[in-house]
Amino acid sequence: MTAAPADVILELRAVSRIHGHGDAAVCALDDVSFAVRAGEFVAVMGPSGSGKSTLLTLAGGLDTPTSGDVIVGGVRLADLSRTALAKVRRQAIGYVFQSLNLIPSLTAVENVMLPRELDGVPTRRARREATAALREIGLDELVNRFPDDMSGGQQQRVAIARAMIGSRRLILADEPTGALDSVTGEEVLRLLRSRCDAGAAAVLVTHDARHAGWADRVVFIRDGRIVDETAPLATAESLLTART
Repeated sequence: MTAAPADVILELRAVSRIHGHGDAAVCALDDVSFAVRAGEFVAVMGPSGSGKSTLLTLAGGLDTPTSGDVIVGGVRLADLSRTALAKVRRQAIGYVFQSLNLIPSLTAVENVMLPRELDGVPTRRARREATAALREIGLDELVNRFPDDMSGGQQQRVAIARAMIGSRRLILADEPTGALDSVTGEEVLRLLRSRCDAGAAAVLVTHDARHAGWADRVVFIRDGRIVDETAPLATAESLLTART
């Protein structure tokens, strides 16, 4: 297998994901290839059901492709054991889910510090890092509050802080500004942008062309296929509605 350039953080090589079998089979992603380099912020746009979230779950090692290869930091995920894959997800990949996936019984700071503790970081250091991550996203006054005692927007920011804690080099965000007001949403995008400027790579799934405007490149997906990667945002609507 040809090695990826050293600065490529994420690469999908001819990746397909098919759910079901026979007549019930549904192709969620169809022979998709693309790469994201260190320092690059890529936005993914497309209509509902186009394969955007599937792309993120495969890139994050949360699902396995039916065919093709997913490579993160030069490592082919399919070659890893379950333990090694979990380690890559903890150390290298930050994931912001649409469903947030916060643990209700843990406070904000405990949710954010959890991946660092699981990675063996001492509790005091993990708490210090988590507090700093929450401060960066404007939630330093809510460190000891439980998710059920927060607004949806506050919960979403906790999830974003959890994804950004530590030295992760790949941030995957599935509509991370969906529950946020416009000002807070811009702050989140600014944080993603600054993380990329510091050398990380980020992939943002969004329906909002204004948010995609923060990215270096926009990838348009329709029916599980990439239909364009470099077109200006002004042509987004025509790309997403074009017929084959």
